[in-house]
Amino acid sequence: MADTGTRPMTPAARRVLDVATELFYTRGINTVGMELVAERAGVTKKTIYDRFGSKQELVVQYLRARDARWREHLHAYLGRADTPRARVAATFDALDDWMGAENPRGCAMVNAYAELSDPEHPGRAVAEEQKRGLRDLYADLAQRAGAGDPAALGDALAMLHEGAVVARNVTGVTDAARTARAAADALMTVHGAA
Repeated sequence: MADTGTRPMTPAARRVLDVATELFYTRGINTVGMELVAERAGVTKKTIYDRFGSKQELVVQYLRARDARWREHLHAYLGRADTPRARVAATFDALDDWMGAENPRGCAMVNAYAELSDPEHPGRAVAEEQKRGLRDLYADLAQRAGAGDPAALGDALAMLHEGAVVARNVTGVTDAARTARAAADALMTVHGAA
């Protein structure tokens, strides 16, 4: 299997990943075959398998790349906030912006987790890691803000975040992240976070 995680991608591999990212997100992982990816990327299926080894690995790379883009986006917002409370608010601002520009079909991680029914599929592990990372971020911010129970507050903030994604994408509540931001601020107060 190709080791795309430790060496630079060739231009062909980059095209494949870009095409797969768009197709997997917009059409769903299970409905997209390697023939379509190859056709859209202007490569052969052999090139895909030479570069990625399997569709499974291509899915993993898609999810990792999407997660990396989200984290970069999020950290840009976090870097502009100067207190833990402001950083919590910034996560919801980042989410609002991301959902408007990058998330018309909902969370790629949740979508992939639902599609990948095999519990051993490594794509599920990428999704789980991303969600654990979000919970850890909120718990860390809650602790830094001096919350009485930072783990509980962190979990509540993560639930608000995930709920905002669902509310926007499933029920069309376009201001879901802003509503979640206000609720997060109230929770910070209730939990004694500064």
